[in-house]
Amino acid sequence: MDKRAIIEAAENFAKEELATDSSGHDWWHIYRVTKSAEKIAQMEGANEFICALAALLHDLADEKLIGTGNEAAGIAKIKQWLLHHGVTVDDMEHVIEIIGAMSFKGGNRSAMRTLEGKVVQDADRLDALGAVGIARTFAYSGAKGQLSHDPTLAPRENMTAEEYRMGKSTAINHFYEKLLKLKDLMNTDYAKELAAERHQFMVGFLTQFYAEWEGEK
Repeated sequence: MDKRAIIEAAENFAKEELATDSSGHDWWHIYRVTKSAEKIAQMEGANEFICALAALLHDLADEKLIGTGNEAAGIAKIKQWLLHHGVTVDDMEHVIEIIGAMSFKGGNRSAMRTLEGKVVQDADRLDALGAVGIARTFAYSGAKGQLSHDPTLAPRENMTAEEYRMGKSTAINHFYEKLLKLKDLMNTDYAKELAAERHQFMVGFLTQFYAEWEGEK
């Protein structure tokens, strides 16, 4: 199977697996991350095939979607899929390495080893910023039964991965617990440029939100 056919098969696989998600990690999240990854790869000189393939499959082993403790099974499923579709062992191992190291998890992950990993991580993090990032934040909070805002509930600091995933929070607190930190965590120069603009959009949103919350506007 040639690389274009593998990418098309991965697109269909991701669509099937994420068709019913309503937490902001649906197929269209995958679509946006893949488009961003391909663009960043072009700008940074990374392997576009590896970047696209990892972007397409990156959420299929995420504990947010498949349940805590199931990440290893998710990785095994992806590995089996890759080998079944004729991906070389070297490319398979590279993609699996990227997927296994991508998640934010409260900021408790080590740096990506390869340029392709940095590209895909940046693309995923960009989708958590700006207008789309705001929309996804409220969708995810609603899916998890969390409030949009509770002024009596302070943002959490220095969380473990489990505390980040399972602890009580709000949509607005998520900005401080993750989203506003992402600009400074970008790996590539091109992603840093995009992140700076999206970051400022979120800062403006929060200013407007608090003013409306207090009836000032």
